[in-house]
Amino acid sequence: MSYQLSSQGNSKILCYYANITNQIQVVRIGNIPNWCFERVMFPGQRLMFEAAVEAVLEIHTGAVASAILSDKIPCYVLRVIEEVSYEFDRVISEEKYAVLTR
Repeated sequence: MSYQLSSQGNSKILCYYANITNQIQVVRIGNIPNWCFERVMFPGQRLMFEAAVEAVLEIHTGAVASAILSDKIPCYVLRVIEEVSYEFDRVISEEKYAVLTR
């Protein structure tokens, strides 16, 4: 099943969240109009997802019938930042490389 953000000019970011508790969690984003995101996460499960920069991930922990909102995390805090690849490092000229290795 595919979920896409409405095209309101919002830029999407790649986010990562891990359930490090020993309880089942329900994670959801409810602050973006006309967009729904909700997942059940088991202990130790990890999740990568795309969301609007202004989205807030709600973490509901506990039994399904009595789940408690235990946290709200802005998605920009969960943003995945890609590392510069090794290929990019080899683009440095030999002259600059020699200076860097001294």
